[in-house]
Amino acid sequence: MRYARISVGGRAVWGRVGERDIELLSGSPLEENDFDVIGTVPREGAHWLPPVVPPVFYAVGMNYPRHITHAGAPMPERPEVGYRANNALTGHGTPIVRPAEVTGRFEAEPELVAVIGRTLRHATHDEARRAVFGWTVGNDISARTWQHQDRSFWRSKNSDTFKPMGPWIETDVDALAQTTTLSVNGVTRAEFATGDMVFDPFDHMVEITKHITMHPGDVLWMGAESVCPLEPGDTVEVDISGIGTLSNPVHLEGNDS
Repeated sequence: MRYARISVGGRAVWGRVGERDIELLSGSPLEENDFDVIGTVPREGAHWLPPVVPPVFYAVGMNYPRHITHAGAPMPERPEVGYRANNALTGHGTPIVRPAEVTGRFEAEPELVAVIGRTLRHATHDEARRAVFGWTVGNDISARTWQHQDRSFWRSKNSDTFKPMGPWIETDVDALAQTTTLSVNGVTRAEFATGDMVFDPFDHMVEITKHITMHPGDVLWMGAESVCPLEPGDTVEVDISGIGTLSNPVHLEGNDS
């Protein structure tokens, strides 16, 4: 099943995504077991929102062996996570805006995203696996000069529009058996096995819930194997087979394109 959030008449509405149409729902599948279909809209032309606005936004870094080796970093000995800001989220089809003062490397990283569906504390690996509501696609945008100038990632990874996510949540897929592909202007720039991680999502959830309660709607971004530079005027696509394709144009702040 595919669930999304779309804008209808200026308000966010959950929908169940079909091949041609989106069934509009009376409630959130993350919060309710019983909801009604309240209408239908064509899938073509839909205004896609981030499929969930998470209570907590967890992000994994340096979780693919090739990325770690390329960076010259040591292999992690245990799962660790960081945090991102909700304001950075934007949906499928909406622009990634590069701030006018950004110079140097402006890069994309294609990531698998787990959407949590149950409250978890002190979870086992099996409990963590059962607690994933579904999977979506993320694009981790980074302004590297800011990343190296600042003491934290507060603007280099958290500026508005720096975290496209979507277009929907897929609930019926073996996410770790898929292939992740990053394309810019229709040209493939990276391709890798999605599940070729040092620690999988469930390892991270076990580690997190030793100390922190996870809640329905939390998201866990799983890192990337490769990065790719972007320029204003580009269109960047992240495809994870079996889940979906997230596409966003890149704009320069102050310009419409």
